[in-house]
Amino acid sequence: MSKDTPVVAHTISVLVANEPGILARVVGLFSGRGYNIESLTVAETDAKQSLSRITIVTKGTPMIIEQIKAQLARLVPVYRVRDLTVEGPHIERELALVKVRSTGDKRVEALRLADVFRAKVIDAKADSFVFEVTGSSDKVQTFVGLMETLGLVDVGRTGIVAMSRGGEPL
Repeated sequence: MSKDTPVVAHTISVLVANEPGILARVVGLFSGRGYNIESLTVAETDAKQSLSRITIVTKGTPMIIEQIKAQLARLVPVYRVRDLTVEGPHIERELALVKVRSTGDKRVEALRLADVFRAKVIDAKADSFVFEVTGSSDKVQTFVGLMETLGLVDVGRTGIVAMSRGGEPL
């Protein structure tokens, strides 16, 4: 591999049967080959057909990403694999719960920044808040970074959920 080969993050959406063990097989594929998973989300998307969507963000050269997609497509019961990063316009969102402990001016500043980022206060105590912030991973990371100086206590992030734009299903 050349030093000039770009290592880029890719968002891969995988449609699978909602059955025990499929997530373990997908994760095993990555760990067995030394690929890293930057973000992983999974949930049932169609109860009638018992289907789930797995959204994986991973980094690699174009050759590595092609290998990952091919190996995912060979897993049973995988029905469809799409690399949303290269297939055209798509939407990505992440949700985070951000706990901040602060008083006085820092408390006021935390509330002001939450308003700017359209974060919701979902729990409030005399000395702390829990904010819910939703948006791109960059937006979430920026919000978390700003809260660090204001008394950040804890962060829980969902990972990226993504889908292509337009009327086509996965």
